Amino acid sequence: MIGRLHHVIVDCPDPAALAAFYAELLGLPVTWQEDDFAVVSRDDRSSGIGFQLAPGFQPPRWPDPSRPQQMHLDVMVDDVDAAEPQVLALGARRLTGGESGSHVYADPAGHPFCLIPRPGWAAPIGGTPDRGARVRREQPNIRTDSPGLPV
Repeated sequence: MIGRLHHVIVDCPDPAALAAFYAELLGLPVTWQEDDFAVVSRDDRSSGIGFQLAPGFQPPRWPDPSRPQQMHLDVMVDDVDAAEPQVLALGARRLTGGESGSHVYADPAGHPFCLIPRPGWAAPIGGTPDRGARVRREQPNIRTDSPGLPV
């Protein structure tokens, strides 16, 4: 092994806002935040998703190949139909086009993500829509001097 994954980094126009969106969507806390960078992960010692400021950011136009998605996240849920109004209430928007029956959305910065039914091998998701807020309140120790290092 040469290395270990630290974070997947997503360009965006507002790192704090997009981190808050994904914190609520995934039920994970924001563990690092600066003006131009934020991280959502299980805790401040875990890999996660980083959001970095990208001046002049141009969002993808899925499924338009002239501005491709570049990457997307698959978010597993217990019930896709029940999850849709929850992600829309967080600020996502439904994307049309693509495969019939697909559940593709854009986050507030325009990045596509999919809601997928939880596979049989995965544990039930459960939880409530405000689970992420409770997790953040329970983990207030966010380092301000160096991202990804323990408190």
